[in-house]
Amino acid sequence: MTDCATQPLPDSWQARLEGELKAPYMQKLKQFLRREKDEKKIIFPPSKLIFNAFWLTPFDKVRVVILGQDPYHGVGQAHGLCFSVPDGVPFPPSLNNIFNELKSDLNLPIPKSGNLTHWAEQGVLLLNSVLTVEAHNAASHEKQGWEQFTDKVIEVLNREKEHIVFVLWGSYAQKKGAIIDKAKHHVITCVHPSPLSAYRGFIGSRPFSKINAYLALKGQPPIKW
Repeated sequence: MTDCATQPLPDSWQARLEGELKAPYMQKLKQFLRREKDEKKIIFPPSKLIFNAFWLTPFDKVRVVILGQDPYHGVGQAHGLCFSVPDGVPFPPSLNNIFNELKSDLNLPIPKSGNLTHWAEQGVLLLNSVLTVEAHNAASHEKQGWEQFTDKVIEVLNREKEHIVFVLWGSYAQKKGAIIDKAKHHVITCVHPSPLSAYRGFIGSRPFSKINAYLALKGQPPIKW
């Protein structure tokens, strides 16, 4: 984040989150990230991709929100979209389960790439709760301020928009999404697609057809998964 331009977010998000970016907790977060880099720690994703989800899915385009926890911590995996990896990177276990469920749900072939940019460009905000992580150290940037920032993102979406599908996989996401107004939005909950829990309800949950059914009900085009 220390390498980002003076406006790290696109206009539609900047207008709504500018106050958060200037808040004391975000200044502390910037200082934390600067110290981590000064100590020669490797941080993922690269600085220019920390806010990738917001650039690929402007505020006015958001139709679906899939909420993750923190970025992948392996080399070359994280690129600012939850559950997604760049082209050519092997599928992490959770993404593999997501793709298997996609095949089962919509009878689609398993994608050749784990890059979910095409989802984001159709209005699927792929939002992690924490936007950075130290290499090979899962959850290492928790409780440094990112959670407060992404809580605000959810709050603004909940307040200013309607008919968003919020996809909350696992107890962590469900707690974070507790503020969502279910009278205005559609909330899909399920266990996490991690191999540790997927067999307890994620497999067979058919989230993709449920998302598209709700969008159709509200007169919106389906997501081309």
